[in-house]
Amino acid sequence: MLRPDYNRIDPKRRNVVDHRKKQFSEAAYKEQNYPYRLNFYPDPPTADITLEQFEQWAIDRLRILAELEACSFRNKSPAEVATHMKPLLDKHLPLESNSSQSSQLFAQRQKDHYSHFILRLAFASTEDLRRRFSRVETMLFRLRFNSDDLAERNAFVSSLDLDWWETVSEDEKREFASQFASMNSTRKAAAEEETWFKVDWQRVPELVEQRRVFLKGGKAFVPSREQASMVIGEFSTRLEKQLELTARALPRLDEDERLTPILDHLSKNFITPDASYLSGSATSVGGDMSARNVDSLSQHFPACMSHLHRSLRRDAHLKHYGRLQYTLFLKGIGLNLEECLIFWRQGFRNITDDTFNKEYRYNIRHSYGDVGGDSNRRGGGYSPFSCQKILTEHPPGPGEAHGCPYRHFDMDNLNTLVQALGVSDRNVLQGVREDKESQKYHMACNRVFEHLHKQELKKAKDEGIFTSAQLETIVHPNEYFKRSFLLKNLDKPKDSSDVKVEGS
Repeated sequence: MLRPDYNRIDPKRRNVVDHRKKQFSEAAYKEQNYPYRLNFYPDPPTADITLEQFEQWAIDRLRILAELEACSFRNKSPAEVATHMKPLLDKHLPLESNSSQSSQLFAQRQKDHYSHFILRLAFASTEDLRRRFSRVETMLFRLRFNSDDLAERNAFVSSLDLDWWETVSEDEKREFASQFASMNSTRKAAAEEETWFKVDWQRVPELVEQRRVFLKGGKAFVPSREQASMVIGEFSTRLEKQLELTARALPRLDEDERLTPILDHLSKNFITPDASYLSGSATSVGGDMSARNVDSLSQHFPACMSHLHRSLRRDAHLKHYGRLQYTLFLKGIGLNLEECLIFWRQGFRNITDDTFNKEYRYNIRHSYGDVGGDSNRRGGGYSPFSCQKILTEHPPGPGEAHGCPYRHFDMDNLNTLVQALGVSDRNVLQGVREDKESQKYHMACNRVFEHLHKQELKKAKDEGIFTSAQLETIVHPNEYFKRSFLLKNLDKPKDSSDVKVEGS
């Protein structure tokens, strides 16, 4: 007698996995082993963690990445970065070596592993976020690589099994002995004793650009002392590819609905502390902050906003990105929506009210969060642009006035603008030129600020009016305005008409 096969699945009802989702259909728990402090993060974590851990670990790592990005804005040296970051890393993302014999090694490395992948998921959605995440994660890896125990670091590098570099043979070392010696700043014997690697030159563009390798036949001959650059370059290359894969996978992943708002919040807050000028933390000038005195306040504007203001007054018009950049800056210094609308209507003096209302009014209201989607209104509109955003996004084209003059102007036009700001000292102008040529745009802007506020800065330092944090490198146009206004009003009586700094 035949029994019915209750386990047999009706082919018509079989759950067929979409071929596009097949690569994600075999996820299984994999016990993680962390033999090294360093990690290329090749495999995603699969074990369970709590929702609280998910959020807190991601926030802790985000704090580290944001501070690393701020260090790069301030052009800190590697030694300064290491000193500045050590207490922060010890607090938020400790990662000890095997030689420490700490009982917390697994917990530390698990947090590092999970937090990396959580942020990778949060920041894979746009090209800008992917690029920034890759850059700061590479900075973190470099910091850890350079501070790692030498024996453990060598063991980690060996475990990577990198097949794209080749150890230079003794015959080749003899053949290129003179070239290798010229690359060594100490002595010829050192070049002969040193291990050299041979790689495709495209693998080490940074070393090629800095002329720290010998090139021959499409190969770069790299001394062992530069091995870190090759490993760090490989980390960055792999991460960029993995982020692209994550970005393509996002639309096909079924996310836990509890995680979506957390990931969204993380991505929206991937900014440095200096860049967080939201509507609730503006620098306002009491009751005097109005459209009629923006002209007088413009003496405190950085070059980028000063150029936009001058262009508006000259042409009675700014193109889209110029209007957006300037509107958000004005919002950040405390100009409310009503006064901002008055300011722009008066600025666009050559058009009719009807044209202004039809073509420009809505965008200004949208920037303030007065209209638009629910999330835009709840968030109070857009935040003022940081230096990072101005430097890297939407470079100005013909007839456009937005962007960063220190980056986007030629030297003659930049000189004219800087002199119009009040700088006539030849040494300062020469310093600005050198900063621009070496792409240290923040340094050029801060050089101008320090010259224009030389006396006030001395007084603030001598009398301890400003903290050391308030005197750090400026990395946001609204911070430039706030600091300039405060310095220029040091001697004014403290009454209701003076500057009021909220949320600081």
